Amino acid sequence: MAVITRYVVEHKGVEKFVSADKKEADQYDKMLDVADNLSEYIEGKGFNIEAKVLEELSIMLSKNKDSLTKLLKGTTADVLLTEEKAEVVALDKKKA
Repeated sequence: MAVITRYVVEHKGVEKFVSADKKEADQYDKMLDVADNLSEYIEGKGFNIEAKVLEELSIMLSKNKDSLTKLLKGTTADVLLTEEKAEVVALDKKKA
């Protein structure tokens, strides 16, 4: 019999992520914490966004924090999206 360690990330009482890698689970948990902070900030600024949309938006922004930082520093969306597409293509070539 094997012993398997699993790290489960729960968010608001819902199991969101399971991994055998503690570091990966910690990163996901931190991303969710940042998303919660973003949601609070957006709501605090007076935006009235449906809860599900706000959650999805906050998670997307949190997952893409490095890209968001580049945008805030002046990189254009076109340049950034082109770079991201190039990274996806490079990853696909490695799988082949």
